[in-house]
Amino acid sequence: MGAVVVVALGASQAIIAVVGAIFSRTADELRGREIWLKFATWILLALEFALAADIVHTAVAPTWEDIWKLAVIAVIRTMLNYFLAKDIADFTRLQESGQIPASGTRQP
Repeated sequence: MGAVVVVALGASQAIIAVVGAIFSRTADELRGREIWLKFATWILLALEFALAADIVHTAVAPTWEDIWKLAVIAVIRTMLNYFLAKDIADFTRLQESGQIPASGTRQP
């Protein structure tokens, strides 16, 4: 249940950001990437909740199906976390080097 709430909050934030970017005429590739990175962070948090719930459930009444489910969620979460962290680091490095503008600033 917690994972669903977290994804709903993240999706709401992303939708509001997209609509805001469209109305403020700042909808471009850079803004879309910022919104995606924030939403992906919410998804990672939801996967943490799902993993924690599955760990508790597996500890109480483990079945092979539960163990496989736990393993799949752990692998997906680990892969997403790795690639998201890599994406955020690349994006931040490009912003710091001045190759792309920081959030909220516009280049002519």
